Amino acid sequence: MAKRTTRPKRVFSKEFKREAARLVRESDKSLTAIAHELGIGPGLLSKWMRQVEAEEKTGLSSDELDELKELRKENARLKEEVVILGKATAFFASRKL
Repeated sequence: MAKRTTRPKRVFSKEFKREAARLVRESDKSLTAIAHELGIGPGLLSKWMRQVEAEEKTGLSSDELDELKELRKENARLKEEVVILGKATAFFASRKL
C-alpha cells in the first residue's frame, strides 16, 4: 500500500483572514473565486467570514468568544452544583439523629 504524505498544516494570521473577508465583501468576485485565488478552500474562507463578522458584532476575538462560551458553560454547571448541595444540606439538616 502506498504511503500517503500529509501536507503540513498552514497557519494564517488574523490580518490575512480579515483581509480575505474584506476581499469577499468588497469584491465583485464570488467567495469561491477569491478562495481559489488565495489557495484555500471555500469552506475555510466562509468560516473566516463568520469569525470576522462575529468579532465585529461582539468586539471579541474568536478565542475570546470560545473562552466566554466555556466560562458560561462552567458557570451553569457550578450553579447547578450549588442547588444540589443546598438540597442535600436541607435534607440532612431535617433528619433527626
